[in-house]
Amino acid sequence: MDAKTLAKFKKILLDEKQRLLNNSKNALKHELALSPDDLPDETDLAASEINQNLIFKLRDRERQLIAKIDDALKRMDEGNFGICEDCEEPIEPKRLEARPVSTLCLSCKERQEHREKIYA
Repeated sequence: MDAKTLAKFKKILLDEKQRLLNNSKNALKHELALSPDDLPDETDLAASEINQNLIFKLRDRERQLIAKIDDALKRMDEGNFGICEDCEEPIEPKRLEARPVSTLCLSCKERQEHREKIYA
């Protein structure tokens, strides 16, 4: 992969990581700052707990994506970004544009998902 394309993907990954980190900071300040004393009845409390559980799940997904972004940045530093971990062929540029954290080419990913479906 040429340096210009690599720099483009690095910028995309770093921008996405920063966006996710900002979301987490905002969640800590605003979404999770609700006290049970502010809720007048059990229904409001239950709705608040459901909302907080959803927020925790979303933050966990974001945490996992940040880890994948860090892995992709590490692969860039090691010189193997954009190379499929299974077949060691280049990952299609359109796939990387859609999902820059991809570690598998489309063929290998389809095989993996097929195996998961069979053995799940």
